[in-house]
This record gives sequence, C-alpha cells and structure tokens, in this order.
Amino acid sequence: MKASSAKAAKSTAPVVDEAPPPAPAASPALERNCSVGRAISILSDAWSFLVIRECLFGAKRFGQFQALLGLPRATLTERLTRLTEQGILKKVSYLAHPPRYEYRLTTMGLDLYPSMIAMLRFGDQWLKGVPQVPLRLIHRSCGCACEPIVACSACGEEVRAREVIYRDGPGAGMSPSSDLLRSRRSSDSEQYNRGRPSSVSRTLQIIGDRWTFKVSREAFLGARRFDEFEARLNISPNILTDRLNRLVEHGVFERRLYQKLPDRFEYRLTEMGLALYGPFIAILAWGDRWLANGKPPLILTHTACGHDFTPEVICDKCRKPIAAWEMSYERNYDITEDGEIRVKPGA
Repeated sequence: MKASSAKAAKSTAPVVDEAPPPAPAASPALERNCSVGRAISILSDAWSFLVIRECLFGAKRFGQFQALLGLPRATLTERLTRLTEQGILKKVSYLAHPPRYEYRLTTMGLDLYPSMIAMLRFGDQWLKGVPQVPLRLIHRSCGCACEPIVACSACGEEVRAREVIYRDGPGAGMSPSSDLLRSRRSSDSEQYNRGRPSSVSRTLQIIGDRWTFKVSREAFLGARRFDEFEARLNISPNILTDRLNRLVEHGVFERRLYQKLPDRFEYRLTEMGLALYGPFIAILAWGDRWLANGKPPLILTHTACGHDFTPEVICDKCRKPIAAWEMSYERNYDITEDGEIRVKPGA
C-alpha cells in the first residue's frame, strides 16, 4: 500500500521544465569602413541637407530657415541641434535679451562646399530639371564663369573612374553599421526638392538612399552580379532587387545578359553611372579629412599619372581648387510670390 501511494504521488507531481539557455546575442551588422558612407550618413537626411544648403546660400537664423524651407518648428530645431553636435554648424549669440542665436557653418561645414559643387555639376549634366542648370557659377579668384571638375591633386587633370585603382588604407576594415545610415522611404527623397531648384538635390535623390549608395559604391569597387552585391553588403534579396531596378531606371546601371536558362544578368555602370565617380570621390575626400580620424580607408592611385592622389574640386578655367568664400553665382530662374519657378530667357 505504501509503495502504491508513493508511486501515485510520484505520478501526479507537477513537471517543471528547465529554462532554455539564453539565445546568444546577435552579432551587429558590419559594413565596409568608408569615408563616403560616413559623409552620406549626414547628407542622406533630406532635412539636414536642406539646412546645410541654405547656410551656403547665406541663411543663418531660425526664422530664415523656416521661411525658406517650411519645416515644422520641432523638426528644424532637431536638425540644427544635430548639425551642431556633428560639427557642421556652430551656434553664435547675436542678441542677449531675449537670447537669440545664429547658426553658422564651421570650417568643417564650409569644407562640404566642393563636394556639393561636384554633385551640382553631375546634376546639371545628367538629371532633368527646370531649369536644367539652376545656377551659373563664378570663380571670383579668376573672374571666370566656371564648370568645376574633380581633379587629381598630383597632376591636376580631371579624374575618370576607369583611370583610378585603389588599395586599403590604414583605416580599412569593417565596423558596425551606423544608425545614421538608416533606411528611408523612397517618397522621402522628394523632400530634397523643397525651397529652390537644385541640381545637388537631384543627385541626392539618386544616391542619398542608404542602400542605393552602397550598391553604387560596390559597383565602383568591381561588383557586377547579384550574388556579388548580396554577399558584400549582407542585404536582403528583395531590397537589392529594388535598388538595382531603381538604378537601372535612373540610367546609372544597365543590365547585360551573361547566362541563359535561367537568365542571369550583370549590372554595369553606364556613362552616366561612371560620371558619378567624381562626386563620390569628392565626398570621400571630405570624409577622409573630417570623419576618418586621420586613417583613410582607401588610398587612390591615378593611373594616368601613376601617383597616389587626393581628389580636388577645381575651377576648369584657372585650375585652382575652389572654396565657398571664393565663389558667387547667378540664378537662371526667378521665383514668383506664389512660388512658381520661371526660367530666365536664354538659361
């Protein structure tokens, strides 16, 4: 009887499962160290770009930015604070009672100007808009209307994508993905068009998106096939398909059949795509100067002259590097009181 009771007690005792061991922490996603990517992480936010652009046109005060861009007050406050923390802007008091501040470009912020001009020239040449060329640039140092180019610092000649090779620099390697390089809905790219006609905005509508930029970068580094992009970027197939299709639609890539049954395609840079190389390496040079801690991830060699070089944006007339304080512009359009853009005759 006792044995029977004990057996019954044993059979009715609740069973307690041991807790499963904790799942190992997911490894952070890694990405190639890249000075262009670090810079794009700032410019890929449309609101931040617009604030920087208006600073280059002379805006300094909160009310000016709000009137020019129509940003909500909270959004503008957040972007001004972020750009100040990033070192692009500095906050300067201009009135003590009540306290009022201006936001001025730092040396780091002003140094973005050549990169902006490289993107402007690409937009002027390749992307449709009204007007096609919004600004006529004047290089005050030589007094000439100019169409700046991206040139080799060693020989002074214009740099073309097929004339450059690269090797790892002291900053090469992999790092956790930046939170700033976040995904953005494609509809958000329309925000780049706020305020005024801008060829820089047109360019960033193509390359400002996180994944579009990365896919374009890997194409310049030699990737051509879907599986190559997928392996290098650790990107989901549906996102990669979308970005490749988008770059084909924009004319940056072209598809070339390399296998039948099943059909397989390579994605090659078009002439338009190759022309993006100048803006890419101009942005790279800025990122190397300000975001790489003195350790550039890539060293570029200009095969046309055989020397390592730093990309420079120069005046096509006097061949001197351009800077924001040496440039002026003439608008090829007017904006009416109701916001209509009217192209000037002959523009």
